[in-house]
Amino acid sequence: MAEHEVIFGQNHNVGLRENQQLDLGHNHGQDLSQSHDSLELGQGHDHRHLDLGQSQDHDELGLGHSHDHELGLGQTNGHDEADSGHSYGHENELGGIDRKPEPVGHELALPVQGRQLVLSENNHESPVSDDDQELVAHLELAVQEGDEEMGMQEHSDDLSMDQSLVFHTPVLQARTVLAGPSYELKVGQEFPDVISCRRALRDTAIALHFEMQTIKSDKTRFTAKCATEGCPWRIHAAKLPGVPTFTIRTIHESHTCGGISHLGHQQASVQWVASSVEQRLRDNPNYKPKEILEDIHRTHGITLSYKQAWRGKERIMAAMRGSFEEGYRLLPQYCDQVKRTNPGSIAAVYGNLTDNCFQRLFISFQASIHGFLNGCRPLLGLDRTYLKSKYLGTLLLATGFDGDGALFPLAFGVVDEENDDNWMWFLSELHNLLEVNTENMPRLTILSDRQKGIVDGVEANFPTAFHGFCMRHLSESFRKEFNDTMLVNLLWEGAHALTVIEFEAKIIEIEQISEDAAYWIRRIPPRLWATAYFEGTRFGQLTANIVDSLNPWILEASGLPIVQMMECIRRQLMTWFNERRETSMQWTSILVPSAERCVAEALERARSYQVLRANEAEFEVISHEGTNIVDIRNRCCLCRGWQIHGLPCAHAVAALLSCRQNVHRFTESCFTVATYRKTYSQTIHPIPDKIVWKELADADPNSSSAVEIVINPPKSLRPPGRPRKKRVRAEDRGRVKRVVHCSRCNQTGHFRTTCAAPI
Repeated sequence: MAEHEVIFGQNHNVGLRENQQLDLGHNHGQDLSQSHDSLELGQGHDHRHLDLGQSQDHDELGLGHSHDHELGLGQTNGHDEADSGHSYGHENELGGIDRKPEPVGHELALPVQGRQLVLSENNHESPVSDDDQELVAHLELAVQEGDEEMGMQEHSDDLSMDQSLVFHTPVLQARTVLAGPSYELKVGQEFPDVISCRRALRDTAIALHFEMQTIKSDKTRFTAKCATEGCPWRIHAAKLPGVPTFTIRTIHESHTCGGISHLGHQQASVQWVASSVEQRLRDNPNYKPKEILEDIHRTHGITLSYKQAWRGKERIMAAMRGSFEEGYRLLPQYCDQVKRTNPGSIAAVYGNLTDNCFQRLFISFQASIHGFLNGCRPLLGLDRTYLKSKYLGTLLLATGFDGDGALFPLAFGVVDEENDDNWMWFLSELHNLLEVNTENMPRLTILSDRQKGIVDGVEANFPTAFHGFCMRHLSESFRKEFNDTMLVNLLWEGAHALTVIEFEAKIIEIEQISEDAAYWIRRIPPRLWATAYFEGTRFGQLTANIVDSLNPWILEASGLPIVQMMECIRRQLMTWFNERRETSMQWTSILVPSAERCVAEALERARSYQVLRANEAEFEVISHEGTNIVDIRNRCCLCRGWQIHGLPCAHAVAALLSCRQNVHRFTESCFTVATYRKTYSQTIHPIPDKIVWKELADADPNSSSAVEIVINPPKSLRPPGRPRKKRVRAEDRGRVKRVVHCSRCNQTGHFRTTCAAPI
C-alpha cells in the first residue's frame, strides 16, 4: 500500500496508508481537481492528516496547505459549523483570511466491497476531467492492493464493507443560505475608497456570520475587530498616500468564537438592505417589503424587521424616482412642462402664502378638455382618493363618460387636505376650464356623494346643473346600516325603475321587510337618486364609480411622489387615448358597440309588438306588457326609456320601423362612432425627463416665471399605522348609530356572539 500513490490535480500526492483516520466533516466540500491543493490519506507529516468527521481545535483547511496545518474536510476555522452556522476561512501566510469558493455537488466515494472509487457531480454540465479519471484508476488500484495486504478482519477500525469516503455538498442546518460569491480578505487588498472598504468588510461579516465592531474610522484609516468578546480577529486598513485608495495592512488571527448565535445581524443596516435589493427593485418596483425579508433570509440566513425592509426599499425608490420632498419642489417646473408639451392644457400649483408649503394643484390636459366638450355625454362624476405617500393629501377627480360608457378623466386636483374650501376651489377651476373652452357650456349632470363642500361648490359654480347622488355611495351607506343583501338589491331596483309606479312598488317591498329601512330611504329625496324622479339626463348612469373603476393603477400611483403620481396618470391617459382611437378606427357600425347591442335587443323585442299610427309623429304600441305612446318628433315614450337612456326603446323602435325610419338616426349623437372618434381625436403628448426641464425652460422665451417659485412639502406627515380603508359618507356624518340589542342578556351595546355576561 505504501508504494502506491494517487496523483490528484497538479503536483500533489494522495496516498492511502495504514492506520489512517477517516472522518466526515461538516458542511464543506472541496474541489478535487483544483490546483495548489493536495489530499494525503496517510501520515506523511506529524501535523497533517485527513479528518472527515471530528471537530478540530485549530485552523483546518479542506485540501492541503503548508505542513503546519492540519488537513480537514468540513472545518474552516476550528469550529463546528453545524452548531454555529458560521464559516470564516483560514489565515494565510500573510495574515489574511483565505476563503475559496465551495464547489457544488462533488462526491468522492470509495466503497471497499465494490473495490471501486466513484467520483460524481450533481452538476451535469461539468464533465469529469482527464485528471479525475486518472485519479479513479489509481485510487481503485490502491484500494484493491491495500485490501489484499491488510485483510478485512485485521483492520476492523478502518473502512468496513458498507463504508465509503464521501465528499458531498454542505448540509445547512441552522441557517438557510443560498450559494453566494466568494468573500476573501487578504493583506494588500485594495479598495477605491474608505466607503468601499467598509462595504466589503460589512458584506464579509454578514456572509460569514460574525458581527464586526468598528474601533477607528476616518478619512485615513479603518480598524475593526470581531464583536464577540475574547475573539482575536482584527483587521486594519489605511489610505495610500496621494490617492483615495484604501488597502488592508494587517489581519490578526482567526476567529475562535462560534460566530453569532441569533438570526439577526448588526451590520445588516438599512443601506445594506437597499444595496441588496436594488437590482430587484429596478426590475420590479412592486417588490414588497415582505418579499424582501423572505429573500434576505433565504439568501443570507438573517432575519430583519419589516421596518428595515420598508426603509431599504424607500431608499432605493427615492434614488430611482426622486424623494417626496423633491417632488413638491419640482411642481412649478412640471406645470410649465405640461403647458409647453400639451398646448392649451391647464396646470397650476398653489402654495401657502406664509411659508410656500404645498396647498393645491390643478391639471387638465387639452386633449381631455376637447374630448369632453366634443364627444362625451354631458355628465360628470366627482370622487376622491387619499394619497398613500409620505405626506398627507387628497387626489380629487372629475371624470366624464364617453359614448361607449368608459370613464373619461377630465381634470385632477391634489390638495393638502379634503375640506369644503378645497372642494369649492376645485369646482371653481373646473367651471373656469369649461367656460373658457366653450361659448355655450352644456347643462351638466353631476354625480357625487353630495357632501357639504361638493354641494356648495356645485351650487356656486354650476347653478344650472343637476346634482344627484352616486348610487355606489348611497348603497354602501345603506348596507352598512342594515346589512341585508335583499334590501340592498331592492334599493338598486328602485333606483333603476323608470316610472314612479315601479319605484313606489319597490319601496313598498322594502317596507314590508323593514320599516326602518323604508324610513331611511324616504329621508333622502328621490329626485337626488331615483331615476323615476331625477330631473337631469344621466343616460342610465347611476354611479360615479371612479376610484373603484381606475383600480389598481390609481391606487398604486397615489403612493408615489406627487410629480411621479401625475406622470403615472398622464401616461395612463396617453395610452388610453391611443388605444381607444385605434380601436374605433376598426369599427364599421354606425353606433358604438354598447349602443349597437342595445338597439339590436330593442329590434328583437319590437318584432312582436303591434303598432297603431295616430299621425305622422304619434304611435300607439301594444305589447304583452301593456300599451305605450311614442312620439318620434319629441323622441319620447311613455315608458320613459328613450328619454332616460338616449337610445330608442323597443316601443320606439317598433314605431320607427312601422314608418320605415332609420333607427340609428334617432339616437343621441354621443353614441355614434363618428362622435366617439372626436372624443379621442387629440393626443396627450409625452413630457421629457426632469433632468432637461431647466434647460428647456431657459430655451423657451414663453416659459412661465413661476418656475422659480419653490414649493415646500405640506406640514402634515402621514400618521403611523394602517390607513383607513373606508371614508365616512356625507349621509353618515352626525347620524346617531343604531342601538344594538343582545338577545342573550337583554342588554344593549353588544350582540349575542360577543356577550360576556354569565349564564
